[in-house]
Order: sequence, then C-alpha cells, then structure tokens
Amino acid sequence: MPTRKKRSDRNHIVYKITCDTTGDFYIGNTVAIGQAYLKSVKVRFQRHWSAALCNDKDWKIAMFIREHLDASYRYEIVEVVRGRKSAHKRERQVIELLNPTLNTK
Repeated sequence: MPTRKKRSDRNHIVYKITCDTTGDFYIGNTVAIGQAYLKSVKVRFQRHWSAALCNDKDWKIAMFIREHLDASYRYEIVEVVRGRKSAHKRERQVIELLNPTLNTK
C-alpha cells in the first residue's frame, strides 16, 4: 500500500496570549480546528497550562503560568497562515517584530 503524502495545506494560527495582570505575552502557533480559530488557541493554551503544572518544564511560559495561577489571560489571533512551514516561519517573524516576554529564545 502506498504511503500518503503529508498534508501541507491546513490552516495554522499565529496567536498571542497576554496576561491581563502583568502585560507579559507569548507568541505561538497551532493548527486550526476547522474555522474555530479562537477555540483552537484556547485549546493550545490549555496544553501549555497542563504542561506547566504536570511536566515541571523550565520554559518561560511554563514558569510564568506556575507563578501566576490566578491571573486572567487574553487570547488573540495574530494571523491565519496556510501550511505548517509557512506558519512556523511567520511565527518567528512575529516574535522578532513584537519581542514577547514569555517566549524562550
């Protein structure tokens, strides 16, 4: 049986998560769940939250979440990009442009 070619045409979301209390923010990207772009970002942030509490990672975002458990967070869609490689490239450009405080460099 021939192997299927991996899809490269899915929508990905470059997103921004901001802590309302401190103003610190994170830039990331995730695959879109259909047309539910904001929901996709919320689901991805839940995975960040889970990793921070369960995996004891020393990433900036994880350490920040552990230190600010009671803070409120705002989710924003920066851009919807077609294709995984294009999304990663655009994420790096946005990180360079906005200089987020919670991304690991």
